Order: sequence, then structure tokens, then C-alpha cells
Amino acid sequence: MASEIKGVIFDMDGVIFDSERAVHRCWLKVAEKYGLHDIDAVYQRCIGVNADLCRRNFLEFYGPDIPYDEMLKERRALYFKDYSGKDLPVKPGVPELLSYLKECGLPTALASSTRIAVVRQQIEDAGFLPYFDRIIGGDMVEHSKPDPEIFLKAAEALGLEDEDPASIVVIEDSYNGIRAAHAAGMFPVMVPDMLPPNDEMDEKAGAILGSLLDVICWMKSR
Repeated sequence: MASEIKGVIFDMDGVIFDSERAVHRCWLKVAEKYGLHDIDAVYQRCIGVNADLCRRNFLEFYGPDIPYDEMLKERRALYFKDYSGKDLPVKPGVPELLSYLKECGLPTALASSTRIAVVRQQIEDAGFLPYFDRIIGGDMVEHSKPDPEIFLKAAEALGLEDEDPASIVVIEDSYNGIRAAHAAGMFPVMVPDMLPPNDEMDEKAGAILGSLLDVICWMKSR
């Protein structure tokens, strides 16, 4: 990466919180109740996308007659029964990396496919809200990842729209997130969670690192 880092954009689920596994456990319970087969296959398609695209993935996979709205309501009820913002497991290195970026004075945004109200509540409950200059939720954009819209909007919110896009680091765990950052011309850093790196990620990610602590080391070594 030749450009000086001008800003950092984070995904939330799977990067800040270990929430993708939590949602997966809830979907497993719902799938068992409704007799849905291959829930892992369709859930993987939903990692890193917004609610509308997730719905479309389920309907395409299982057919238009499944009671998706009812299932989603039950999945959300299970999730919010078992987890609150304070109880959501935080991924290793989150406090350290956020503190490091604050010390460096780098503009920092959160760009999540999750609804903005949920994002803000979970980030606030976990005590991370002061570390983010801007927060963009999935219901604030028209197009879901892998479309780059959410990252372009986050860069604009940070006042970085006129900077070289490659100077903006995007920290993501999902395939669709890396695709979106790559399409935006930014510098995608993949910190894998549920989805392991594949050949496409090797090509599109500027770096693939084991944890957010490794991101600190990577930034210091540049």
C-alpha cells in the first residue's frame, strides 16, 4: 500500500463482535423448528449483507412460500433474549485497536449491514461509541454489500471523499465486505471470522490478518 492511511472503516458483526456465531446459533434453532435443511449454506450467503438481501437469499434457497417474516421474528427474539450489547462477545484486539487509532488521530467509521438503531445501541452498550466519528447502518443505503455504496457513504461522512480511496483501510471479515471495499477502490484488510479466506479473497484483500491485534502490528510496520 503506497498511500498514507487517511482513515479506517470497520464492519461490526464478525469484526467488533463475535455476533455472527450468535446469530448462527439462533438460526439453527429456528431451522430445526421449521424443518429447514442446509441452513448453514443459506446463512453463509447472508453474512455481510443487509436484511433485504438476506430475505431474498432465504426465499431463493427455500422457495417463496416459507414463512420468512415469522422465522425472522423468532430468530431476533432468540437473539435479543440471549444477548445484549454488553453480553455480546467482543473480538480479540478491539479495545486495543480502537485506542491505537484514537491516539493516532485517524478518522474512524463503522459501516455495518445491520440496522442503524441496532448498531448504535450495541456499540454504545459495549462502550465503543466514543471511538467512532461516524456510524452508517444498512438501512441508510440503497444497495447492500458487495455494492460499495456503504463504504463510499462512510468515507464521505468522514470528509474523505476527495482523498485517494486506497488511503482508506476497510476492516472486514466477510466475502461481501471485502468485495465491497475492493469495488470502492479502498484498501481491504480481511480478519477472517466464520468464512475462511479463499482465492478470491487472496486477490481482493490487501492484507489478510489473524486478529485485530495483528492489524495494529501491520499498521505500525508500514
